[in-house]
Amino acid sequence: MERENIFGMRVYEQRKKRRLLQKELGEKVGLSGKAISTIESGMRGTSFDKLVELAYFFQVSTDYLLGITDDPTWRGGQEEGTD
Repeated sequence: MERENIFGMRVYEQRKKRRLLQKELGEKVGLSGKAISTIESGMRGTSFDKLVELAYFFQVSTDYLLGITDDPTWRGGQEEGTD
């Protein structure tokens, strides 16, 4: 069964919502701009650690990024150093 690229689409949507370039998002979560590009295009996934970094940065659930739920509600605490 072929799956849609839900993870890539959600990363793309969240990045665009914040008006960030792929390179800028990559710098914020410890990936290259090329890595963000390949994630968004569905050519690669990411590690568990980077999935969590993306969820923290976007303040959405990992389940939302992965397409398990359509509810993006963040249920974690604030990232250190944010207001």
